[in-house]
Amino acid sequence: MPPVVRILHPEPDPGSGPLTRWVADARASLAEHHRRAFLAAGAGVATIVGGPPDERPFGDRLRELVAGVAPGGLIVLGSGSIPLATVNDRKAFVAVAAGEARRALANNRYSADVVAIARAETLPAIPDLPGDNALPRWLDEVAGYQVDDLRRRWRLAIDIDGPLDLVLVGAGGMDGPADLSLLDSRIGALRAVAADPRAELLIAGRTSSGTLAWLERHAAARTRAWVEERGLRAASRLAQDEATAARRPDRRPGSILGLLLDRDGPGSLGDHLARFADAAIVDIRVLLAHRGGAEEAGWPAAEDRFASDLLLHERIADPWLRELTASAAAAPIPILLGGHTLVGPGVRLVVGGTPRRAPWR
Repeated sequence: MPPVVRILHPEPDPGSGPLTRWVADARASLAEHHRRAFLAAGAGVATIVGGPPDERPFGDRLRELVAGVAPGGLIVLGSGSIPLATVNDRKAFVAVAAGEARRALANNRYSADVVAIARAETLPAIPDLPGDNALPRWLDEVAGYQVDDLRRRWRLAIDIDGPLDLVLVGAGGMDGPADLSLLDSRIGALRAVAADPRAELLIAGRTSSGTLAWLERHAAARTRAWVEERGLRAASRLAQDEATAARRPDRRPGSILGLLLDRDGPGSLGDHLARFADAAIVDIRVLLAHRGGAEEAGWPAAEDRFASDLLLHERIADPWLRELTASAAAAPIPILLGGHTLVGPGVRLVVGGTPRRAPWR
């Protein structure tokens, strides 16, 4: 039986700022692209499930989605997921969800944005998982599914979580609500550093061995890496079996760079990074998790985070994040700030070149 596809699209609050609305509008366009593309790939039904943000955990939403599906397969993804996916990528998810075996397929089992689940009617009671990142681990350790992933297809790790991600995939455009000239100049300067065999490039945060291996092959500069908090969102204790949860401490997120900023203040970021490299790519979600915990509820507002990603410190209300971003923008070396996409597949787009145009725009 052809599987059902559900595309989750959080709509912005009425009072959201222009950067937040910009991202939401782009994700809405991408959601419609996903709907049509999954139908073309063999799905039976594909629906966009929209609504304003609320406090419901992902697990509660998933229970509702599973209850609304007749016996068969389910593919669930966020509206910003896999923007560069191909026809064959989507067919791979459809094939698994349509199968008879209790199997699941994720774009990355440790940082899932899209998951295909066969025989969804056989799932046990779903806990209140905090996010989709934890779903593959729960399917494996608790639900007893065989879980595979497509992590070697780097393009499937891209997720549109902010305006910088739009810029990286070629969907930034000239009609956005922000001046991107400083960001563009920093991207160009960082690309020049990566091409210089006498230079050193620093990457910090939730990067992977695959990304570092790609840099070794494609960047002339030497690479320095500070890898921290991989699996930040997938490590929920609700996704673990009882034995694993019992023997592992519930450790708060932490960062060595974050400890330096605790000591010297957020305005020291630029000087610290310039001490170690000629350019830097930094996952500041790790720094926010170090400071406020793993959940976004403890972080500065989305509009502030988005402005930070674009190096627009003057548009940031949160004092700590404004000072950190101003330090990065004024640093003697080019620094890019962002999230998981930036320090993961985004590295290829920064160093190797941005697509001319996003495929869904």
